[in-house]
Amino acid sequence: MDQKMMQILLILLLYPKIPSAVEVEEDQSQEIKCSPPNEGSITIKFLFRVLDKSGMEFIGSFSKTGVIKEKGASYNSLSVKYSEPSFIFTVKNFNKEKDSGIYSCASLVGGNNLQFGDVTTLKGKHKATMKPPEIQAPAATQASTTRRSCDCTIRVNSDHSLFCAPIILGPLAGACGLLLLLLIVTFLYCNRIRTRRCPHHYKRKLRTMAPEKETITNRYI
Repeated sequence: MDQKMMQILLILLLYPKIPSAVEVEEDQSQEIKCSPPNEGSITIKFLFRVLDKSGMEFIGSFSKTGVIKEKGASYNSLSVKYSEPSFIFTVKNFNKEKDSGIYSCASLVGGNNLQFGDVTTLKGKHKATMKPPEIQAPAATQASTTRRSCDCTIRVNSDHSLFCAPIILGPLAGACGLLLLLLIVTFLYCNRIRTRRCPHHYKRKLRTMAPEKETITNRYI
């Protein structure tokens, strides 16, 4: 049986026991505790993990009393201790790409019965991304780069004022001109009436003329 098929079978067997994942920060250490079954005639105990990226990895096999028998490739990257009846191993300098996955232990009972212990899922903790601060441009720059919108209300009002001015000033100028014309006509009319009613004024002017002029005048009459 190839490794991929073994990985699928292990996941199916462990699925009912898989709890919610434990989030671990990058480069931090995470301690895992696993208690394999101790009932029956146990022949061997071992630790393993199923990683998200690289698949199943054998950590190590142990005797019934916890004495190391065989080390896997990832054994040296972990710190493994056995305290009856549990294994305590620590993932050093957790790396999200290399260490995210399922960790568990098992006991081989009677030479052909594999019984699994506790299951722990590790995954990398998402780092909160900070939004860069917004840089506000100075007020002068904003004023120069921002287009000013046309105020249509002011334009409409100004047009109405210009349209209404000739309507008001036209009749007013006509009334003033008519009043001036009436004053001139009245003045000429009154002057003419005054000349007709006062002819003695002109006779006085003739009497006041010099005697020499009167004598000359009488001679020619």
